[in-house]
Order: sequence, then C-alpha cells, then structure tokens
Amino acid sequence: MLPIFLKTLPFFAIIALGYWAGRTRFFSAEATAYLTKFVFFFALSAMLFRFAANLSLAEVINWRLMGGYLWGCAVVYGLATIVAFLRKQDVATAAVEAQCAVIGNTGFLGVPMLTLLMGPAAIGPVMQLLAVDLIVFSSLIVILITGSRDGRMSLSILRTVAGGLIRNPMIVAISLGFIWSALEIPIPDPMNEFLAILGGAATPGALFAIGASLATKSAERISVAAWLSFCKLVLHPLAVAIAVLWLFPIDPYSAAVVIAAASLPVAGNVYMLAQHYGVAPHRASAAILVSTAFSIGTVSAVIAWVMQL
Repeated sequence: MLPIFLKTLPFFAIIALGYWAGRTRFFSAEATAYLTKFVFFFALSAMLFRFAANLSLAEVINWRLMGGYLWGCAVVYGLATIVAFLRKQDVATAAVEAQCAVIGNTGFLGVPMLTLLMGPAAIGPVMQLLAVDLIVFSSLIVILITGSRDGRMSLSILRTVAGGLIRNPMIVAISLGFIWSALEIPIPDPMNEFLAILGGAATPGALFAIGASLATKSAERISVAAWLSFCKLVLHPLAVAIAVLWLFPIDPYSAAVVIAAASLPVAGNVYMLAQHYGVAPHRASAAILVSTAFSIGTVSAVIAWVMQL
C-alpha cells in the first residue's frame, strides 16, 4: 500500500496547499470561485473533450459496467435514505444525505488522478461513471427536492432538470467529444495542442480549487458527517465491488477503475446543490470536509487493493 500512498500523496498535497491558501485568506473566496469556474468550464472541459474525441463510443460504452455501478449506488443511496428517515428527516434532507453517500469527486479528482495512476485507458470507465452521476443522480436530487416542496411532479421540474443537464459543461464536453469521434474527424495539430495545454491546467487547478473550497466548509454535525463519510468511503466502494466483481462481472481492469472511482470523497457539487435549494448545506459541507480528510488513507488502500485484481 505504501507505494500507492506515495503516488496519491502529491494529489492530496496540492489539495492541502489549496486549503492552506484558502484558510490563510491568501486565496479569497472570490478567487476560489473564479478558479473553480475556470477549471469547470474551460480546463476540465478541454481535457474531457480531448479524451472523448480520441475514443470510440462503441468501444467505451459498457452497459454491465454502468448497471453494476448503478446497483451499488442504489443500495447505498437507499440505505442512507432509510437511515435519514429513521432520524425523522424530511424528503429533501434525506435526498441531500443520500447524494453525499454516493456521489464522489469524479470530475475534479477522479479524472486526473485515476488516469495518471491507472493509465489512460481508465478514462473510458471514469467518463461512464461521471455520466451516470451527472445524468441520473444530479437529476434525481432536483426531482426529489422540488417534488417534495411542490407536493407533485410537474413539467417545470423536468424542464429544470433538462436545462441543468444541457448547461453542464462536462456533459457538453463529453457529448461533443464523442460526436467528433463518431464523425471520424482528425483533430488538427494546433487544436490538439490547444486542448492539451488548456486541459493540462485541469489537474493542478482542480486539486487546488478543491482545497481552497474546503477552507470555507464548516465541520458542523460531525456525527452525521462521519456516517455519510463512512457510506461514501467504505460502503459505496464495497457495494460497487460486489456488483462489478460478482453480480454484473466485468473485466478486472474496468472493475478496478470503477471500484477506485467509487472510493472517492464526497463531491463539491453536492454542497452547491444543497446551498442552491437551501437544504442542509452545512451537513453536506461537513461531509465533504470529513470524507476528503479521511480519503487520504482510504483511497490509497482501495487503489492498492484493486491494482491486484
């Protein structure tokens, strides 16, 4: 495990550097917001487009992989929801807690880290998981929160969901990349260099932005945050492992990537959604902070295990 830990350490060191910069106000909250926007809309989108444009959609799509990942997510999502209801939480709060339990930082942390640690071939499985997270679960939380407030489903909810998907730069970048690949258009050298340079900023920029944003997070509701972190860092990769290794078996390499991705800490966009809808933002904030801190050890352990598959 030590060699893997040493390989993951630089990634978490950049997160720690960002945290220091945010905590000391060397990097203001406004600066962090703009850095995050740059990474989200430009650097990460360039990286995802370039990866997708060089992949064949027919070769990448693996329905068993996505089915196994969805099964694992559904089990943990359901468990987190049941526990929330047993604690007398409403539907909206339960939805936020369940989102914390299954949505990892695949975009900002998983894409750069797993492709570097597990090889370029990891990008195919990672993008499939990213698409499931963005399309299925980002839509589900909006439907549950909005539907619980309105007391019914309506076309306006579906319009909100569709609008959110269309405006998400990661979904747009992946989709355009696969369209480019399907048309079999070679990427001109100047364009490829442009995408490579811009996409190269995604890894350090995303990691630094994660750390700087964590500096603004509170550690309230530690007991709930600890439970949700346990769900995300332990139960989620365990459930996904059971699915992709035994229930919906896939090739060992893809299974390793999927399990490693499932072990990532809670994603920052869960907090953004919670804050936007005014539902348990401090709870989501604490889960992100606690899970990221503990993931320094747990992610290394999971990757060390799956590399032996």
